[in-house]
Amino acid sequence: VQLQASGGGPVQAGGSLRLSCVVSGRRFSSYTMGWFRQAPAKEREFVAVISRGGGTTSYAESVSGRFTISRDNAKNTVYLQMNSLKPEDTAVYYCTTGALRSTRADDYDHWGQGTQVTVSS
Repeated sequence: VQLQASGGGPVQAGGSLRLSCVVSGRRFSSYTMGWFRQAPAKEREFVAVISRGGGTTSYAESVSGRFTISRDNAKNTVYLQMNSLKPEDTAVYYCTTGALRSTRADDYDHWGQGTQVTVSS
């Protein structure tokens, strides 16, 4: 199973980015997809999760109302639309896939390589 994340980069506070993650080697529509992030010297933290069919989503409180997770099962791709970005959103963002719709990193079994998001004030 491979996950390839892209779309990160530098952005000014208040700006937007859209992350993408393409999955291969697994039946994409059969698994939950999630996004986590890890800032320097901090633990990896939950950002958002979406159910297999895309009908149910959950967000960390810190991003709720600003970020939107979505998926296109025909393209084996999950997205994270990030609006109103803040400097504290700076982190490496990881996509992940698993059987459970969970906020715990341990419940996911495959991870992408991460994409850096840097928000300047």
